[in-house]
Amino acid sequence: MAENVPENALFVCFGAMSNVGMMTGLAALEAVKQVEPGKAGIFCLGGLPTQAPSVLEKTRAVKRIITVDGCPLNCSRKIVEQAGFTPAVTINLVTDCGIQKKPSSQFNPAEMQPATDAIVKAILSSDPKQEA
Repeated sequence: MAENVPENALFVCFGAMSNVGMMTGLAALEAVKQVEPGKAGIFCLGGLPTQAPSVLEKTRAVKRIITVDGCPLNCSRKIVEQAGFTPAVTINLVTDCGIQKKPSSQFNPAEMQPATDAIVKAILSSDPKQEA
């Protein structure tokens, strides 16, 4: 088993072509800070299609995969699936969080809270202590 592997692997879009693309990465960073160490980590999305051995090994070792996409293109989910993995949870900021897609120049950090909350909820949904 790979060393230093969190329970949950987050694969996020982090595309800067829109506000929601940027928000996926920033909200995921915030969510990882809010949960206890070892619960979640942001994994290298680019390592999947390039078949980076360490990324594949660590992805196989996690308990759950969570994908976070900004828009309905669902690029991170599709990349994860094309690499042969099945996300346990998929989050889309437009369809699941109700955040309107806008040009990246219109990024508003104040709109990030629903995204951060959705990611934290997904991470903690595998934690029996949080389900009570």
